[in-house]
Amino acid sequence: MKEETPSPDRVRLDKWLWAARFYKTRGLAVEAIDGGKVQVAGDRVKRARLVRVGEQLRIRQGPYEHIIVVRALSERRGPAPEAAKLYQETPESLAARERLAFQLKAASTALVHEEKGRPTKRHRRHLDRLRGRDDWSHDDER
Repeated sequence: MKEETPSPDRVRLDKWLWAARFYKTRGLAVEAIDGGKVQVAGDRVKRARLVRVGEQLRIRQGPYEHIIVVRALSERRGPAPEAAKLYQETPESLAARERLAFQLKAASTALVHEEKGRPTKRHRRHLDRLRGRDDWSHDDER
């Protein structure tokens, strides 16, 4: 029979972020903390900062920002369902992330060439104008 160790009352921030599966390795968690992408209660912190239950964290990952409240502590990385129990994301944060994901998806589909094969000369010129490369004025020099 396996004995369960009592959960600690405080855990290092880098260990907790790794255990909560926000980062794949502790090294990536350390880089994010040192880069200012993780804040505790609105303040930039160090990697050895001890996290407590009830604290609010702001975590930026790419274009997305998670605002979460720490619900439990763990020093070991477990399965994803266990890791999800360590925190709770605020409803405002969740809504903002979903809105941003929709906007990014809509923006990426706007410039996709929908026809099959290579674009025609007309389509290439149109794409060049959209990208700001409409430098066809050198034709007068001939």
